[in-house]
Amino acid sequence: MSAMAKRRGVSEMRARVAKLRALVGEHSHRYHVLDAPTISDEAYDSLLHELIELEARYPELADPHSPTQRVGGTPLEKFEKVRHVVAQWSFDNVFSTEELYAWSERAQRYLAKESDLDPQAFTYVAEHKIDGLKIILTYKKGLLVQGATRGDGVIGENITQNLRTIASIPLVLTEEVDCIVGGEAWLSHKEFERINEERRENDEPLFANSRNAAAGSLRQLDPKIVASRKLDTFIYDLERLEGLPMPATQEEELELLARLGFKVNPHNRVCTTLEAVCDFYGEWLGQRHALPVDIDGIVVKINERRYQEALGFTAKAPRFAIAFKFPAERVTTKVEDIAFQVGRTGVVTPVAHLTPVSVAGSTVSRATLHNEDQVKRLDVRVGDTVVLQKAGDVIPEIVSVVTELRSGHEKPFRMPKKIPECGGDGRIERIPGEAAWRCKDRSAPAIHRRTLHFAVSKQVLNIDGLGPRIIDQLLAEGKIRTLPDIFTLTPADLEGLEGFKDKAITNLVQAIARAKERVPFARFLMALSIDGVGEETAHLLAERFETIEALAHATPDTLTAIYGIGEKVASAILDWFALPENIELVDRLCALVTIEYGAARVSSDALAGKTVVITGTLPTLSREDAKALIRNAGGAVASSVSKKTDYVLAGENPGSKYSDAQKLDVPILDEKVLRAMLG
Repeated sequence: MSAMAKRRGVSEMRARVAKLRALVGEHSHRYHVLDAPTISDEAYDSLLHELIELEARYPELADPHSPTQRVGGTPLEKFEKVRHVVAQWSFDNVFSTEELYAWSERAQRYLAKESDLDPQAFTYVAEHKIDGLKIILTYKKGLLVQGATRGDGVIGENITQNLRTIASIPLVLTEEVDCIVGGEAWLSHKEFERINEERRENDEPLFANSRNAAAGSLRQLDPKIVASRKLDTFIYDLERLEGLPMPATQEEELELLARLGFKVNPHNRVCTTLEAVCDFYGEWLGQRHALPVDIDGIVVKINERRYQEALGFTAKAPRFAIAFKFPAERVTTKVEDIAFQVGRTGVVTPVAHLTPVSVAGSTVSRATLHNEDQVKRLDVRVGDTVVLQKAGDVIPEIVSVVTELRSGHEKPFRMPKKIPECGGDGRIERIPGEAAWRCKDRSAPAIHRRTLHFAVSKQVLNIDGLGPRIIDQLLAEGKIRTLPDIFTLTPADLEGLEGFKDKAITNLVQAIARAKERVPFARFLMALSIDGVGEETAHLLAERFETIEALAHATPDTLTAIYGIGEKVASAILDWFALPENIELVDRLCALVTIEYGAARVSSDALAGKTVVITGTLPTLSREDAKALIRNAGGAVASSVSKKTDYVLAGENPGSKYSDAQKLDVPILDEKVLRAMLG
């Protein structure tokens, strides 16, 4: 073949490839975005197969934006960090119509004070709040150049290769514009079930819900795995646009996004009044489970862009938009039994054993009833049908009894006089001034087991691979008796035990060795299971006392002088150190582990004397990291919101602590604001 003929052949193939790419892209858009295919799957596959063959035969025609490139590239070693061109915000939440109206009134007052616009001449757009993962896409001249996660709003992760595998994300827009758009990546219920079934067959841990599965998929380092999981998207925000005029309203913005080739959620509505917004909310509250994707509320935005720009943003969220969250998910189930659990300090807690039921993405078969007073207040009986609630980071709880379904055979609750797990004669006694009961014999084996379970847990000594089941096995085999014995275990002690092969023995011995190299003083104190010395009290003591010896010789006045420690806890600490067997325990531990003193010292005073409650999932910080930041800035972390709470640190999917903070007018921070406060 002559050179001229060869060039003509390549030119013809180039034209053919261009037409195939356009045709495959069009039919992919019709199928994955518009849900309106016009050719059969077989015909589509045939066109795609021809395109793949031609690109393989003519490598010079390769194009990273070809539809064939969605299958994923080579695995990554890690995700690189990217700084967002447009800062990413999260929405404030409301949970009732009263709070929704209060948000609108605040916006109107702000407009009246800060702008020349008529503060009541705007409309609203209501959209679904998708329970997925926020993504930010950047296009140059209509070509996808970057896809990123939200991260902390300033820095995200570059997951472009993974996002390219999602069929509903256009690699090439219908117009050659520069733009940045935001949206949500999500996984359908059907695909979520398929993935979990596959993981079940491979003996892999199951995803708790579709949002976790979507997030876990997009954080895979191998794009081919992402491609196999059939993620989908909805794009709802045009954050920057060059080459076309910016739409004047949110309604027009959604229309433009669809015209450019993005998949836009069809369930949105322009509302002239908040009554209409509430109607939209009510409609989807009842229909949400019929959708292919999870939604946890609606997003309400002021429609007109000029009003959005006049309202602007607070330190953490837009003033012109709000998330109107659905109530905590509630289901009904039956109480099959009420049992009793003995804790590490001997406190006896009633626990409802339930007919297993799925609620908020997880299967629940047990729920704590807290104490005798709570059971009596609810009047929970064995055999009752109860309403179970779980939302955000809230532990499942029974909120009410469906008394109308009682048959008359239900068994009323009575606190027993004896609990077999309490050891000795099993007697229990009420703690003076409290609603709780406790084992009279504090040396019961069940209590001892639980103290060891707690001591080796992640939040205390963090001995990887040493969970409750193995602790119980070691106790039963006589390999350990007390906490110090764990740090003397050798490979020979573990040989021959059920479940312990060479690798498991090596891993556990190495984990124990790592744990004893460096034990922060606060965690050491937590491991002792002194009454009243939980996480926060342990950190207060670690800040005040330089050594364990200094604490052991503390006086009542020294302890009660510490803010946050009262006479009751001070007395418990003094009583504990007064027992010779406890001093012996401490001496043995000190000879085996290295205590890191001074780690809890305050590094700044930005939160000095302040109490912070954490709720929800933070963008980049784990719960433990957030607590450490707060403590190192002089603050304390509490578990519940009260009038004494100074701040609530909120992330994604916050629980009832968020609404408690709103009711009590407690300032709510996000991670970005916290970091700014701490410099």
